[in-house]
Amino acid sequence: MKAVIQHLDSGVTELADLPAPGPRRGCLLIRTRASLVSAGTERMLVDFGRAGLIAKARSQPDKVRQVLDKVRTDGLLTTLDAVRAKLGQPLPLGYCNVGEVIAVGEGVEGFRVGDTVASNGPHAEIACVPANLCAKVPAGVAPEQAAFTVLGAIALQGIRLAQPTLGEAVAVAGLGLIGQLAVQLLRANGCRVLGLDPSPARCEVARRWGAETVVLGEGVDPVPAAVAFAHGRGIDAVLVTASAQSSEPIRQAAQMSRQRGRIVLVGVTGLELSRDDFYKKELSFQVSCSYGPGRYDAAYEEGGQDYPVGFVRWTVQRNFEAVLDQLACKALDPAPLLSHRFPFARAAEAYDLLTGGAPSLGILLEYPERPLAVLTGRTTTLAAPPAAAGKAVVGVIGAGGYASRFLLPALRDAGATLATVASSGGLTAAHAARRFGFATATTDTALVIGDAAIDSVVIATRHDSHAALTGRALAAGKHAFVEKPLAITRGQLDALEETWRGLAAKPVLLVGFNRRFAPLVVRMRALLAQVAGPKSLVMTVNAGEIPADHWTRDPAVGGGRIIGEGCHFVDLLRHLAGSPIVAVQAAGPGAGSIDEGSITLRFADGSLGTVHYITTGHRAVAKERLEVMAGGRVLQLDNFRRLRGHGWPGFRSAGGWRQDKGNAACTAAFIAAVRAGGPSPIPAEELFEVTRACFTAVEALRG
Repeated sequence: MKAVIQHLDSGVTELADLPAPGPRRGCLLIRTRASLVSAGTERMLVDFGRAGLIAKARSQPDKVRQVLDKVRTDGLLTTLDAVRAKLGQPLPLGYCNVGEVIAVGEGVEGFRVGDTVASNGPHAEIACVPANLCAKVPAGVAPEQAAFTVLGAIALQGIRLAQPTLGEAVAVAGLGLIGQLAVQLLRANGCRVLGLDPSPARCEVARRWGAETVVLGEGVDPVPAAVAFAHGRGIDAVLVTASAQSSEPIRQAAQMSRQRGRIVLVGVTGLELSRDDFYKKELSFQVSCSYGPGRYDAAYEEGGQDYPVGFVRWTVQRNFEAVLDQLACKALDPAPLLSHRFPFARAAEAYDLLTGGAPSLGILLEYPERPLAVLTGRTTTLAAPPAAAGKAVVGVIGAGGYASRFLLPALRDAGATLATVASSGGLTAAHAARRFGFATATTDTALVIGDAAIDSVVIATRHDSHAALTGRALAAGKHAFVEKPLAITRGQLDALEETWRGLAAKPVLLVGFNRRFAPLVVRMRALLAQVAGPKSLVMTVNAGEIPADHWTRDPAVGGGRIIGEGCHFVDLLRHLAGSPIVAVQAAGPGAGSIDEGSITLRFADGSLGTVHYITTGHRAVAKERLEVMAGGRVLQLDNFRRLRGHGWPGFRSAGGWRQDKGNAACTAAFIAAVRAGGPSPIPAEELFEVTRACFTAVEALRG
């Protein structure tokens, strides 16, 4: 299939060939008939991609501060690598999609194959969209009309927050697509509407639906004009749908509002607010979030959990339905907003128009009638597949940020034969295949595990799938490299260990515990071998806060941060102690937390290790610090950049400009073990031991 993608590093907008997504649980698989280009959001993304690095930085000052903090802690070269990797990930464009349902995912109710639906799917011939972000298109509503559903829902959500009543005077500042739809919806709600925009043509369109308008920039002060429009009392509510860097639209909105008026920001503007403007009138100000309640809530979008209608009347999906109902009864007419149509094959021209100087409003992409079998192909071939014979022929499942930045270049540099890379959506797999030289990209993980030519499977998916995919790969006779953690529950680990023990011939099994392969850790291990007796090891991790709804903090998906990332440090101490873990204790700052705490490990040789995994520190402080004391000597490792020794004959310090956490060395060790026929760089028993220790720590934290 084909899809429109944006390269943020080069600024190129491309109509790319991608493997089609498969039907996923809770989702609809949609064959697109039409999609609408969002003039605001998509133009912003395209302009950002085409800007130079300095201009990109100026447009995102918050991100610049994060980069500077990272330079101080991780070093310049490591930070530059991270920035380039982030900008190197292409983005799918579009979120105003209309099409036909061709498959219904498990657990979805209320939809069936053949339904026409509007969704926030991308500009792609095939889209896989969560069911709660879809709504059925009523009979009589054409695809080109239904393509306005999502933008209509954005306007509608802003209106709901403004709470207009019949007869009120409402101003709409900015008469782009969302502003024009807001004008129509407000008129249907019985409001008197004043439209504000610098374009005479857009003001003329708004007047067709009964709005009065003020053309900005023609010497007319919009504030007295708006007050006069409201019979001298001031505007009841202002909907700011403009896109501007300045705070002028908000300032004008405050000045034209009546006492206790309402202002809702739907667009993007500066927010340097004048307290005096808001204080004297007791104005309310609110920012509208996208299409409505449920947006950005993973439980609603991905988990399919609807909000009870008695408590949340208008959700994303119900806002979609409301807009479609208005289209069906002709209260909403987007036809005058369609300024251009392009065949999907000419999508790049549509974006040239969008970012050029020519006037445009609604740009519709129309999709060709191509055979469904062609569109739904889940594999894209880029080169001849590798021969069936050979060692270290690799298939990769998962091509996200970590895999693309660390694992895939390390596999290439280690000389592995790169056969197939898979991802659920197809975009990251196709991009990785082209960038690193894989023969094929796919959205079908079964293809990777079932391919007889592939002898090694690398798993870099979300944590909840690690154990099952690893078990399937091992059962198929493949060597397996799994990004940490190995499992997120004892049941998963028990099943995986049973599979492992049942294998007559043991493949190479490795978890990506890369820190033990870091050059400075290798040096520490060699130094510690000179000292007899138990060791004291203290690992302090300034992990930093992440949002509560991030998938890694979901026990069912990510396993929580101790299991998901803390396992790295349990393994590191196990490695440096060189002795089995015999006891685990843990305590946290709050009851039941599985994301933060102190873990104490006792080893069979009497060594004692502590991992302080803390999320409440400051990001300007280095993330990881390790101290080891043994035999009257001390080693201090600072963020994998500098190692210092105290009391070590002939050694004082080591390190360099670049941080090295051992990612490349870990991957290279796996490939070398596969080629040599084993053994694994880390014994399987040790992998199971470390994983169980993390489970014990989390159980202690839960109390």
